[in-house]
Amino acid sequence: MPDVSVAACAAYTPEACERALNEVLAPLGGLEWVRPGMRVVIKANLVAAMKPDAAATTHPTLLAALTRLLRRRGAAVVIGDSPGNRFTPAVLEHVYRVTGLAEAEAAGAELNRNFDQKEASFPEAFVARRFSYTAYLDDADAIISFCKLKSHGMMSLSAAAKNLFGVVPGTAKPEYHFRYPDPLDFAGMIVDLNRYFKPRLYLVDAVTAMEGNGPTAGTPRHVGALLAGTDCHRLDRVCARLIGLDPMAVPTLQAARKFGLLDDTPDEIAGDLAALCVPDFKRIERGRGLQFETLLPGRLGRMFSGVARRALRSEPLLAPKACIGCGKCRDICPAHAIRIVNQRAVIDKKVCIRCFCCQEFCPKGAMRVHRPLPARLLNR
Repeated sequence: MPDVSVAACAAYTPEACERALNEVLAPLGGLEWVRPGMRVVIKANLVAAMKPDAAATTHPTLLAALTRLLRRRGAAVVIGDSPGNRFTPAVLEHVYRVTGLAEAEAAGAELNRNFDQKEASFPEAFVARRFSYTAYLDDADAIISFCKLKSHGMMSLSAAAKNLFGVVPGTAKPEYHFRYPDPLDFAGMIVDLNRYFKPRLYLVDAVTAMEGNGPTAGTPRHVGALLAGTDCHRLDRVCARLIGLDPMAVPTLQAARKFGLLDDTPDEIAGDLAALCVPDFKRIERGRGLQFETLLPGRLGRMFSGVARRALRSEPLLAPKACIGCGKCRDICPAHAIRIVNQRAVIDKKVCIRCFCCQEFCPKGAMRVHRPLPARLLNR
C-alpha cells in the first residue's frame, strides 16, 4: 500500500468530487474498513465563517461527496470543528451556514451540536501531556481529518497535521499559542494531538488551495488535486512538494522527524504528483534556522543556534493602509502585545511571541508575515 495517494479533481462539482474521492481512496484500500452502524466523524477545517470560494475551509461539495460514500456503507456521519471563536451554538450555526454545510446535511451528514468540552491526560505525549478538546469526538468510532491546503503564518503549511488543532475549543486556542510560543514546541503539541486522536484517514482538499497570506487572508489558487493518506506527516511532506515548499521549513515535519515519527525513506505515492505540482505557489517560508550544535557541541553551540533563530525568525508586520483599527488582533493576541493607536494596530515586538494569531484572524488581511532579509539571503 502506498504512503500517499493523489488524484486530479478539476472542479467542485458533485460528480468530479465523488470520482476523485473514489480514485484517491482506491490505492489505500478504499473505505473497506467502514462497517454498518459505525459513527464516523469528519473533522473538517471550518476556521471561520467564510464562503467556500474564499478557499479557507474544506469545500462543502467534497464533504457532501464523502458523506454519501460513507452513508452507502451504512455509517452515520458527523461533521465538526471548533473555529477560532467561541465554541457555542450561535457561532457554529453561523459558521455552518456561511461555509455551505447545508449541502453536506442534505447528503445525510449531521453537523455537530455537542458543545461540551473535556480535559485529556496524555502522559506519553512529547509536549502536550494535558489539553482541552471538543467532547463530540469521544462518540466517534473513527475520525477522518479532511483539511484545506493553505499557507500558514506560523507553521508554513496548514494541511493534514495542523488540522487537528481544531479539536481545541476556539477561545482556548490563543492560550495554547501562549503556552507553546516556540514554533517547534507548538508543532510538537500538534503532533501529540494527532497521536492522541489517531484519525483513521487523512484527506486534503487542494482543488482550490490558499496561497500567500494564509490561512485566512490569502488568495485562492487552483491546484486541482485531492490527496489522501493514513500518516499525516508523510502526507504533509507530499503536500509541501506539491506547492514547492521545503518540507523541513514546516515545523510539524521538523517535530515529527525529531520525535522519530518521520524518516528519510522516499514517500511511495500513488498517482501523478508531478502533473499537479505548482512550483510558483506563493508560500510562507519560515526557514530551518542555523544549527551550530554539530560544529560547536555543548552550551556554545546551543547559544549560537539560539541567536541565529532569533535573528532569522519571521514576525507579523502591519500593512497600515489596510488596517481599520477594529481591535480584533488586540483582542485575540495571547501575549497582549497589540494596542490600537490612532485607529491603527501597534505591535510591541518585545512582548510579541510571533504566534501569528493577529495575522490569521485579521478580517482585512492587514497583518502579514515578514521574513527578515538575512533569512531570505541565507534561504533559511
